[in-house]
Amino acid sequence: MLNFVKAIADTDRLRIVGLLTQKPARLSEICGFLGFHPADVQHHLDQLVRNGVVGLSEGIYDLNTEGLEKLSRRQFEGERSAYTPELDLDKDRRRVLAAYLNPDGTIKQIPYQPAKLQIILDYLLNAFTVGANYTEKEVNLILAHFNPDTSGLRRDLVDAGMLERKRDGSRYWRPK
Repeated sequence: MLNFVKAIADTDRLRIVGLLTQKPARLSEICGFLGFHPADVQHHLDQLVRNGVVGLSEGIYDLNTEGLEKLSRRQFEGERSAYTPELDLDKDRRRVLAAYLNPDGTIKQIPYQPAKLQIILDYLLNAFTVGANYTEKEVNLILAHFNPDTSGLRRDLVDAGMLERKRDGSRYWRPK
């Protein structure tokens, strides 16, 4: 139910869905039409893509009507999804991700053990693009998709060398 509500209940997300019912669009086009900041639009689009409502191909977002129908049907049929790690991961990574992630991919609990924390940080790192620059607010918006402890996760990523930042914290980026 949480996935359904997250995907559909937000008015800004509904405006994006409404726009995409008319035609596929790039991030910049959506921002221009709605007058939103790109990081905010990206946040909403990520949620819609993650829930299968919107597809992304070559930088163009398109409404996935079958995905929207499937998501709503699943909620009314009472099906419960579970987080399923990718099959190409090794057994230990799959086990840790299954144990620490909710069905929607958010983090249930941040592990204390360094090896398990590293696996969760690797998972989070996929939300950041190599070479892109992020403000602290943008990093927090991305991390908030996964867990409310954005400052702790941000610090863990920086301490692990997975994200780098300017000394004053004005810019963050993912190195190679």
